[in-house]
Amino acid sequence: METFFFMKTLTKAEEQVMQSLWKLKKGFLKDIVESMPDPKPHSNTVATILKILIDKQFVETTVYGRMNEYAPLVTKQQYSKNTLNTVVKAYFGGSFPQAVSFLVEENKLSVKDLELLLKQLKNK
Repeated sequence: METFFFMKTLTKAEEQVMQSLWKLKKGFLKDIVESMPDPKPHSNTVATILKILIDKQFVETTVYGRMNEYAPLVTKQQYSKNTLNTVVKAYFGGSFPQAVSFLVEENKLSVKDLELLLKQLKNK
């Protein structure tokens, strides 16, 4: 059985910065701002969010003179997995079958999708 570890959650703005960092793998403030979708936030805003992400232990920094290079400490897969586990635990009593059933009932997952998932699982 996999262990579920507690990870702090991200605000929408923090998640947007992390999305850019995950895409870049690492980068300076200018690189991160440039990689963000329009309308781009001000670099001071992104710098503040990066400080918060460092405090939350999502990002690490390497200092080159007066410039900081930022890199994610948490992978997108780790964060996605943790977020999904948190949602399933909070809203579906920890039951992934209930979560999948909900998606089917809400027409977010078709029978064809389910068959494809089953095929993928059988091939693992």
